[in-house]
Amino acid sequence: MIGKLLKKEWALCLHPTCFIFLAFAFFVFIPNYPYEVAYFFSGLAVFFVCLTARENGDFAYTCSMPVKKRDVALARIVFCVCFQIALVLLSGLAICLKQVLLPPEMQTNMAGSCANLALLGHGCVLLGLFNIIFFPLYFQKPERVGVPFMIAAIAQFCVIALLCALRFTAPVYSDALTVPDPANIGIKAVFFCVGLVVYLACTVISCVLSMRRFERVNL
Repeated sequence: MIGKLLKKEWALCLHPTCFIFLAFAFFVFIPNYPYEVAYFFSGLAVFFVCLTARENGDFAYTCSMPVKKRDVALARIVFCVCFQIALVLLSGLAICLKQVLLPPEMQTNMAGSCANLALLGHGCVLLGLFNIIFFPLYFQKPERVGVPFMIAAIAQFCVIALLCALRFTAPVYSDALTVPDPANIGIKAVFFCVGLVVYLACTVISCVLSMRRFERVNL
């Protein structure tokens, strides 16, 4: 049943910004830019998907069919998670290309994190943070898309600001994580793994909370 609901998401809820914002993985080629902002736009794509679904009366239509409401919520989250995973993979590709194509002196980022493995860890944390805030709030009141997005976006930008501040205020953090690969690759790999675990944990908790709350919604 989840597979059929996912097909419905692709056919009726897909928004063009999902593909447009995937290209923002190549923000890493912009000199002196806070690269974590690319992960904010992933949340903006989710917002447009949910907004389009609301305007088209998607939940009322879907729940009129013989499906479980909890499966409807899970399918929407899995659909969005697919694009989040694609963004992380494309970011990894863009980072590799930058390190191959550009000399080391052009890889220093004076505005925040360098394009390296640790940046992917940052991205995973930001995506997980968005999921655990946005989806439970959204599925509690599906007609209100903007408020959950604003709360999740503010939380993301607070974390981005913190990461940028660490670049200049924490020498240990800066020396270990804001240098091009393969320097300090061990600690960067640990940081990425921690970020990945945070993303998985937040997403699973988000799924559980969202399914429970959506089952109580009177459509």
